Amino acid sequence: MKEPGPTHPITITPHEGTVRVRAGGRVVAESARALVLREATYPPVFYIPREDVAADALRANPQRTHCPYKGEASYFDVAGGPAAAWSYENPFPAVARIRRHLAFYPDRVEAIEA
Repeated sequence: MKEPGPTHPITITPHEGTVRVRAGGRVVAESARALVLREATYPPVFYIPREDVAADALRANPQRTHCPYKGEASYFDVAGGPAAAWSYENPFPAVARIRRHLAFYPDRVEAIEA
């Protein structure tokens, strides 16, 4: 486990406004409670509370990856497509705020509107 710091900063802040995710011709997530995770030089990522994601749009995918800063990621197929969302079910303490949140790949859904 690595801790965020000056050489690899991670910040998590509430998003001002609503985030909407479209996939499979419909809205699969909509939230006014999304978080924005900014990590080092990567683009910002919206993390949406699980309660604000249509459960019937998600199917668990067996893929798993490990991030030394956030923990093990679980993946989900969205609206019949390949792994388009991920979640850290048990994130490391430094990023615990993203627990029970999902993030979406912008290039694997129709749109992420914010």
